[in-house]
Amino acid sequence: MIRKINFQDNRLVQNLFELQRASYLVEANLIGFEEIPPLKESFEELMNCGETFLGYFEGEELAGAISYTINGQELTICRTVVAPNHFRKGIAQKLLKAVEDTHKEIPVFKVSTGKDNYPAKNLYLKNGFILGENIEVAPNFFISTFEKRKADK
Repeated sequence: MIRKINFQDNRLVQNLFELQRASYLVEANLIGFEEIPPLKESFEELMNCGETFLGYFEGEELAGAISYTINGQELTICRTVVAPNHFRKGIAQKLLKAVEDTHKEIPVFKVSTGKDNYPAKNLYLKNGFILGENIEVAPNFFISTFEKRKADK
């Protein structure tokens, strides 16, 4: 089940905080870069990040989450995380679809990920995102940007 994460529920946000750390630690090992901003984020910073979060729940367990911001006609996906014990179950795909289905009125979706994070890159490519550019954000570390524009009606 997918539902909005209630930031008034400290226990749930603590679960999100721990899930995010576990997921980004796997990414850090995958891409060889341990300075991923959410890995350095405190609980308080997460609480005040200003992003909207959707969670994927298996029963009461938070198995994955996606967050985004909306600025005018542009939605930016900020985080997509899945608990390592739930990898390869299609959870990130379902979360991405939920965001798109919820915000059909938004014509431009953007996201970025580590250049060497092939699972994430494949997720975005197979969902119609177009690879933009690779940007060096730290010495010898690049992120890949993606954009998806909805056809004019």
